[in-house]
Amino acid sequence: MSATSMGNPSDSVQPLHAVLFDMDGTLVETEELWGEAMAALAVQLGGTFSAEAREQTVGTSMRVAMEVLHADLGVERSEEQHRADAAWVEEQTARLMTSRGMPWRPGARELLVAVRDAGLATALVTTTPRRIAALVIDHITTDLGQSPFDLTICGDEVPARKPDPAPYLQAMRELGMDPAGSLVIEDSHVGVTAGLASGAAVLGVPSMQSLEPLPGLTLRSSLAGLTVPDLRRLVADRGHAPTPV
Repeated sequence: MSATSMGNPSDSVQPLHAVLFDMDGTLVETEELWGEAMAALAVQLGGTFSAEAREQTVGTSMRVAMEVLHADLGVERSEEQHRADAAWVEEQTARLMTSRGMPWRPGARELLVAVRDAGLATALVTTTPRRIAALVIDHITTDLGQSPFDLTICGDEVPARKPDPAPYLQAMRELGMDPAGSLVIEDSHVGVTAGLASGAAVLGVPSMQSLEPLPGLTLRSSLAGLTVPDLRRLVADRGHAPTPV
């Protein structure tokens, strides 16, 4: 809640209370593993997954990703085959996560620790199903010695998935936070769209997909070097012209 009774202009600045993080491609280098698994499925189906189609799947649900892949290959799949393809990609990605590891995105570990040390509320909000996301959550928890998240919400636990704002609205509601005091950190177009639609300020850090400037969106090439005061300024300055990478 902002206070204006003292007449100081800084009193009306909206404070930051919560930071909501996307997972794949934002905190950890796992987005490429999803792409590798989908490319392997494309080979099994007799084709090659194009780079253009792959970019369209970044941050999307498995349902959308499979629709894009099937259309790119020009193949017709039954509903049962569609579900089987999605399950195969999920299992293959999980195997890759286990065998290849889940390295941090540049600056992500340091920023997450700083956010927690500052006493801000945190949430992980991912489109990835819980059984796959749990691998990453456990990895992060082990690395940091404790869970850095007050809340984790996965793609199979929400009424609608990104780009719908439902996952972020659910996270803010469960944290007891207002969108005006919340910051979403995302790497994909669908994630940025969801964050902006939720009413939160959004920091976009693209990994495999370019992002265009939008009102309420700040763009940065990396999380490296970001501090909590930087995040506070993003919320305080929302509504100003978007910042380019």
